[in-house]
Amino acid sequence: MMPMPPSWPARIRALAEGGLTPPVPKPSATVVLLRDGAGGPEAYLLRRRTSMPFAAGMYAYPGGGVDPRDAEAELGWAGPSPAEWGERLGVDAATAQAVVCAAVRETFEEAGVLLAGPDAGTMADAADWSAERAALEAHELSFADFLRAHGLVLRSDLLSAWARWITPAFEERRYDTWFFVAALPAGQRAADTVGEADRVAWLTPAEAVEGHADGRYGMMPPTVTVLRELLPAGTAAQAADLAADRKIEPVLGTAELAGDRISVRWSGYEELTIDGIFPLN
Repeated sequence: MMPMPPSWPARIRALAEGGLTPPVPKPSATVVLLRDGAGGPEAYLLRRRTSMPFAAGMYAYPGGGVDPRDAEAELGWAGPSPAEWGERLGVDAATAQAVVCAAVRETFEEAGVLLAGPDAGTMADAADWSAERAALEAHELSFADFLRAHGLVLRSDLLSAWARWITPAFEERRYDTWFFVAALPAGQRAADTVGEADRVAWLTPAEAVEGHADGRYGMMPPTVTVLRELLPAGTAAQAADLAADRKIEPVLGTAELAGDRISVRWSGYEELTIDGIFPLN
């Protein structure tokens, strides 16, 4: 069982007593980047630096917030249209476009893997994109402008939607996050060092889940849950096949308060339940 973060009990009580206004969740996207290894597919995981304001010290996937500029931007696009993605993700076409752009952009910024190419059937050549990645991360460059400058189209066909998780209402920072899976394109390498991470690891879902269970790999509930759900996949391609059959419905953790006992549950994921006695000091 995951330990309850120290800040949760007081915030859960404040929310129950009407003394806490939940922050509005920020739309975001994250990508489980997969490569085929000798023991099956391996996921690219980043251990977030302890200085990070959210999920410090936790292993996570490349990801980040949606850039509102991407919702209406004109950009080259290959694969399912924004409208088709909207139906898949449960949002309007403009929001879907921004979410998919965020998934591709953040994978590029953090992992150095670019899910784009000159056309619908071609991938971008391996190159030193460090300057462009830095400009994107600093919000000095929009993703649409980057693609146009290099004659590239976003390859939305390389993404497969997996899940949607919303941070509980009592959290200080909240995100409405769409999870995608994607295979590492041939000829590309993921970054070995990442600014927001102090460690990078390629782990099979089984290794990651086992390491989380014995305390070696700290992970937030959505991260380890997606890895558990990926256990049946024998290859990265099979993960995409599994994704096609999944329903994308929001998963939201809720808290129950009974005296000194606090329970946090995620509907449909009872194995994630956090429960304990937290007396007032």
